[in-house]
Amino acid sequence: MKPGRFIILIVTLLLALSLVSFATALPETARSDSGCCAPGSGPLAKDFSAYYVAAWRLFHDPANIYTKGSVPDGGLQIMPQPQQYKYLPSFLVLAAPLLLLPYQTALLAFDLFQLLLLPLMALLLYRLMRGKGVVTISLVEVAVLLAPSPFPGWGLSAVYYWQWGEGQAKVLVTFLLVLALYLAKYGRPRLAGVACALAAFDPRFLVLAVPLLAAYSKGKWTQVAAAFTVVFALLNVPLLSSGVSPGMVQMLESGGALTLPFPYSWIPIVAVASLTIVDWKFIRRSFAPLQEPPMGGGPSPRLAPGGDPDPSLSELRDEEVHILPCHCLLGWHHSFASDGPLPHHLGNDGRRVSGRLPHG
Repeated sequence: MKPGRFIILIVTLLLALSLVSFATALPETARSDSGCCAPGSGPLAKDFSAYYVAAWRLFHDPANIYTKGSVPDGGLQIMPQPQQYKYLPSFLVLAAPLLLLPYQTALLAFDLFQLLLLPLMALLLYRLMRGKGVVTISLVEVAVLLAPSPFPGWGLSAVYYWQWGEGQAKVLVTFLLVLALYLAKYGRPRLAGVACALAAFDPRFLVLAVPLLAAYSKGKWTQVAAAFTVVFALLNVPLLSSGVSPGMVQMLESGGALTLPFPYSWIPIVAVASLTIVDWKFIRRSFAPLQEPPMGGGPSPRLAPGGDPDPSLSELRDEEVHILPCHCLLGWHHSFASDGPLPHHLGNDGRRVSGRLPHG
């Protein structure tokens, strides 16, 4: 079986198993949490309740976006009580359309939307790891798309069981980070900055991706930073509203940002860590100081697209490297001008050399 078809088979199987995990977790979405991870809060609604209620408060009661539990402001009442919102306001701008649906329907719609992102994420991961080998690509796809962690009652993956059961946003943030890395690697720095700004509603995971993002940007990190700054500022304009910033500061001071490493938190961590390990040599070369040219005026080492040394150039003599641009131009011109072989030329020693220009 060809490597490409084998990877397609693996990804198809993983997506089918992800669908099984999704179906296994559906009953959990209708249950309440015990509140064991939020001492003193009592029973709580699912994590999605924090997004849903905070999105309503963004438009009707912004001062209470970061307030714990229910608020007597005439707004949404989620039973037994909603979770505390802990992201930046930018996520609420993305989640606002879900307010058009009833709470439980909105939770399921949000889960389904993220489930549909998995095939796209699988494709982006493959493109980022192209040429790394079938085994490497397959292992990373398994780790990210399935996160095998079987547990009684939670199916094949406890990680994804609670991702879907709580209506969490970790698949969304992972997809945005992988998209940003893909855009940076394939020469779209401004769009990469936009994707980073969208993913920055939980900046902890964006920080993990910075080294890889900088390496993939190939010297265009200023364009990434500029686009990120503009979009990030626009999405977080609600911080300028009265009471929003103090509420966020109070949430952070009370330990809201130092939550326990819940199972679903491993989805973006594993994705970014896997890509970083796979491309570690490339990252090291990208941050290494520029090497001086070799003594004698020889050419600097050339890199193939993707940052790896180009084996086709390693055996060329110095004089052949110097004439490479002309050689390439001759080859392109000849390929359009005729269908015959490249013309022969005489080297300095008077011998005929195919596909080379005369020295001097």
